[in-house]
Amino acid sequence: MIILVVNCGSSSVKYELFDIEKEKPLAKGLVDRIGDDSSSLTLEVGDKKRVERKEVCPDHHRAIELVRDVLTDPKSGVLRDSSEVGGVGHRVVHGGEEFTSSVLVDDKVLTSVEKFSVLAPLHNPPSLEGIKGCMAIFRDVPQVAVFDTAFHQTMPPKAFVYGIPHEYYSKHGIRKYGFHGTSHRYVAQKAAEILERPFSELNLITVHLGNGCSITAIEGGKSVDTSMGFTPLEGLLMGTRSGDIDPAAVLYLMEREGMTPGEINSMLNKKSGLLGISGISNDMRDILSEVEKGNKKASLAFEVFVYRVIKYAGAYSAVLGSVDAVVFTGGIGENVPEVKNRVKEKLGRLLGESTVFLTVATDEELLIARDTYDVIRGK
Repeated sequence: MIILVVNCGSSSVKYELFDIEKEKPLAKGLVDRIGDDSSSLTLEVGDKKRVERKEVCPDHHRAIELVRDVLTDPKSGVLRDSSEVGGVGHRVVHGGEEFTSSVLVDDKVLTSVEKFSVLAPLHNPPSLEGIKGCMAIFRDVPQVAVFDTAFHQTMPPKAFVYGIPHEYYSKHGIRKYGFHGTSHRYVAQKAAEILERPFSELNLITVHLGNGCSITAIEGGKSVDTSMGFTPLEGLLMGTRSGDIDPAAVLYLMEREGMTPGEINSMLNKKSGLLGISGISNDMRDILSEVEKGNKKASLAFEVFVYRVIKYAGAYSAVLGSVDAVVFTGGIGENVPEVKNRVKEKLGRLLGESTVFLTVATDEELLIARDTYDVIRGK
């Protein structure tokens, strides 16, 4: 079966096509800058880029049409006809408490995705538009929603409840949800394969470090705690996100600096993290380059970043009691050994020789394709 995976951002559509029985990627690409006159489309087949061109693309519906057209183009495409697509899998960031696994899309699911847009206003609305576009363009093809939050719905209340009046949880759903669930689940299952042990018998700490960063405690194959919270802002220091901060500091800044909620939101999400501390960049490669030159702010940003990872990993090792493996993934986790080595040095002493440290390249698109195939088959 041919599965198309679609990941819609606010101004982009990332896509990948799989022959899922063979778990073979057939093609992938991106429609970027949707809604802008400079929008463009790319298609890659194997290691070669077959198509790269400017395309006027006013909305996500048109972007999905372009994806269909480029995949079925007689010269550059890989499909004879769009009817070859047997299912479409969609990455959806927020599924609230309602979705604990991937589901076949129907009217009720569409309503729920829209409902949870209030919790993920930058992510769920474009996902919804992408789903609707695929339903119109790939008619009668099953559509499957794969939620970032679903993997973390096994967290117990003691891990996800905040210390605020409980009525706000009941009324507004304010609690820890966690994100990056598809990545954590993929690398955890891959670690089980590497260790040649059943996933359900493993205790793991998965560490996703990229521009966005999160860490998850997995007990017996289930997420029991994770660092991101009500939004992806909580937890580790990230590229431009602050991670953990005393809420009173936010109120203090609003009062003393006269900052509006919107300005505070922008500062915490877009101007903080590695960028905020270093004043240089949100890219760890740039930070390390400056560290080598003796830049003190860059060194501080690196130290804070590593310290937060060590602190969370240490806390989660206490939660789990025993840890079979610590698994690193993401752009930093996979490609910046300076971070992994520092964490391993500290944690290794705490955890002992029985704990393995692994680096696993994440593949969220493949996991979404697998889920889509399984849901369509009713597994």
